[in-house]
Amino acid sequence: MTKRIIFTGGTGKAGRHVVAHLLDKGYSVLNLDLKPYDHPGVNTLITDITDSGQVFNAMSMHFGLESYDESQLPTIPDAVVHFAAIPRVGIYPDNTTFAKNTLGTYNVIEAAMKLGVRKVIIASSETTYGVCFAEGDKDYHAFPLEEDYDSDPMDSYGLSKVVNEKTARAFAMRFGADIYALRIGNVIEPHEYVNFDGYLDDPKSRKRNAWSYIDARDLGEIVHLCLKKDSLGYQVFNAVNDTITADLPTKEFLAKYCPDTPIMRPMEQYEAPISNRKIREVLGFKETHCWRNYVKR
Repeated sequence: MTKRIIFTGGTGKAGRHVVAHLLDKGYSVLNLDLKPYDHPGVNTLITDITDSGQVFNAMSMHFGLESYDESQLPTIPDAVVHFAAIPRVGIYPDNTTFAKNTLGTYNVIEAAMKLGVRKVIIASSETTYGVCFAEGDKDYHAFPLEEDYDSDPMDSYGLSKVVNEKTARAFAMRFGADIYALRIGNVIEPHEYVNFDGYLDDPKSRKRNAWSYIDARDLGEIVHLCLKKDSLGYQVFNAVNDTITADLPTKEFLAKYCPDTPIMRPMEQYEAPISNRKIREVLGFKETHCWRNYVKR
């Protein structure tokens, strides 16, 4: 039976690649967004996730007009994937960014739980590690950045993502549900690999992203693996590719550019400073789109 997925924010930069990947895997997807996503097989229901009533209603509707010919009422989805958000600081005033991102996530998870959905995947962020949108040059506490890291962002966006993780944890405990938060790295679309020569020539430019990234297509596979994996309760996963965006091996690179930051365990030769070890070991993730396949040095 085809799994039916409600996907919020499927029109966005990351969302459109993930939705396309899920369709290729055989899922049926209803996109909730403020803008349509022009992709075969996907209906977009224009939905403001900061309006709780709209979210409850959207999650209990048909996925498309063709469903009205099936002579049965709408049923709840098998899972919800929540990517909709203001995507960074500097688009709206800080209080609006924080308010919309936290309220929207609360509304989506609450509606899913109270309607009986027991699998939700939410988009958290690398910004929870506190450096991406920090004021000035801030150092990381230690490497690698793993899921037990002490998250300490000082910006409204990163703070909203920390709050969203706490919201997810609370609902997962209350309802006995699986809610997985993906700390998504800097999302790279296929056409953006042309920028990597510049990144490699200016290593300091990638510090805010911890010299890590996630290919948008590999992110789709991570979401697919999360949908397949049940009974984990509340979990946080780093959603990044395997490899540091640098020419030097990781140990040598970090010693050169972050000499005062402790290294907490031996790292693989070219391991990304935001470690994806957990998704490899728990979910069985294997990257397909390493940047080295697209950038010739």
